[in-house]
Amino acid sequence: MPLSPLHERLQRFDWACIEQALDQDGCARLEGLLNKAECQAMSSLYQDTGRFRSKVLMARHGFGLGQYQYFRYPLPDPVAELRQRIYPYLVDLANRWNQTLGIDTRYPREHLDFLQRCHAAGQQRPTPLLLQYGAGDYNCLHQDVYGEHVFPLQAVFLLSQPGTDFSGGELVLTEQRPRMQSRPQVIGLKQGDGLLFAVHHRPVKGSRGHYRVTMRHGVSRVHSGQRHTLGVIFHDAL
Repeated sequence: MPLSPLHERLQRFDWACIEQALDQDGCARLEGLLNKAECQAMSSLYQDTGRFRSKVLMARHGFGLGQYQYFRYPLPDPVAELRQRIYPYLVDLANRWNQTLGIDTRYPREHLDFLQRCHAAGQQRPTPLLLQYGAGDYNCLHQDVYGEHVFPLQAVFLLSQPGTDFSGGELVLTEQRPRMQSRPQVIGLKQGDGLLFAVHHRPVKGSRGHYRVTMRHGVSRVHSGQRHTLGVIFHDAL
């Protein structure tokens, strides 16, 4: 399932506009980054249990309904490449967000260097995952933190075709601003689309400077069919 030349696909995006969208809304699309064949090949990995380190049945933990599996190392080449090649486009924004929020942490330019930092702190379990939803399944609002070292942005890729493979199952993002009610965003992706979004918080400019907004994400109820997504989280887990 080669994604090559993935770097050429990524270069075609207007990353200044993506950064602006992330600043404004906490999310930004990567439209059509994966093609149909790549999406189908990735979805088929869900049945290959040897590629995964653990399986989570969401109902057992109160996370919602559905299931997901975390990949084990070594990651499948397409997953590893997505993780490695997208990260450098986000580093400057992640460092700027931390600086704006008064957080001392700065992230290295290369993803492998950041993983070394995670692993030295005991966060050695890979976090990229495949998620599977059937009719009636959903994912409660949550944050993918996993340990002390957290990269503040992550990505999700829709591998199934809306309206053909499944219906419902929109991605839901919420942000909680101080002294305000939560603001939701409901995002309908197409097969092969990616979405970049904030993991847990981001800065928002107000009348008295910047303040911290808490972000969460989930998936609305799937009405019919089966929905697969790939989650790419850049930090590893304890």
